[in-house]
Amino acid sequence: MSWRFWKRRRVSLTEEQRAALKSLVADAKYELIPLASALEHAAALPPGAQVTVTASPSHGIEATFDLAEAVAARGHDVTPHVSAHMVRDRAHLAELLDRARGAGLRRVFVVGGDSRDRGEFHDGVMLLRAMDELGHPFEEVGVPCYPEGHPDIPDDRLLGALREKQRYATAMTSQMSFNPGAVSMWLTSIRGEGFTLPLHLGVPGEAELTKLMRVATRIGVADSARYLKKNTQLIGHLARGGSFGPDAFLERLAPTLADATADVRALHVFTFNQVERTAAWQHRMLDELAS
Repeated sequence: MSWRFWKRRRVSLTEEQRAALKSLVADAKYELIPLASALEHAAALPPGAQVTVTASPSHGIEATFDLAEAVAARGHDVTPHVSAHMVRDRAHLAELLDRARGAGLRRVFVVGGDSRDRGEFHDGVMLLRAMDELGHPFEEVGVPCYPEGHPDIPDDRLLGALREKQRYATAMTSQMSFNPGAVSMWLTSIRGEGFTLPLHLGVPGEAELTKLMRVATRIGVADSARYLKKNTQLIGHLARGGSFGPDAFLERLAPTLADATADVRALHVFTFNQVERTAAWQHRMLDELAS
């Protein structure tokens, strides 16, 4: 039995769930990493795509803004990531905010970051507070959230920081996960605790399974890595020659995605700069949802 046939036999979506999935997939955000080849891969983006550009400790925050400006100049809606640990001081932050204004960037994603501190900002909350005091041009301010926890930060500290960030942010984006049950349970829990930020759901794009497993281990989503190993037929990666596509993950999360109280507003797709494959997946899934 082929994976596609198995998926159609096993997954049943209501019209409401199908409509929610179609809306999210149609407007999916593409994440780019500011590597030398990133702009070349960006040529495969759909017209007017929503794009996020990560902050790479090895390339510096200026590389993030260089790529964000270049992609925005091609007509895309771009969100640069700004890492607190990569900003030297308030003067450096003011320069970055001016660059964003000049390039017409209307969105930003604020993280603590993985690099060592380079200045006065030691976490995302400190950077958000400084942005608010300086004044910024952004209509949307995103922050990270961690349905399966963080490898170096206890859960109570994560939730405390997220509660503080709600004062400055307009949306939260979840760390990559392969386990729909874990995401659904976490989202139900935090909504019950009064967290109101809309969720941008982080999902891996189509990529080699070995690469995803390495990433899962590095970012600490061990439960997701174990889930993926135990549910190879469920995920369907074997039928794709050892690659993973987010179709089954999204379909099993469809009841949550269609639930207005969950408030899932967007998909954030981790492309690993494999934009061509991500665009092909997006078109294919939209076709399947429409059929």
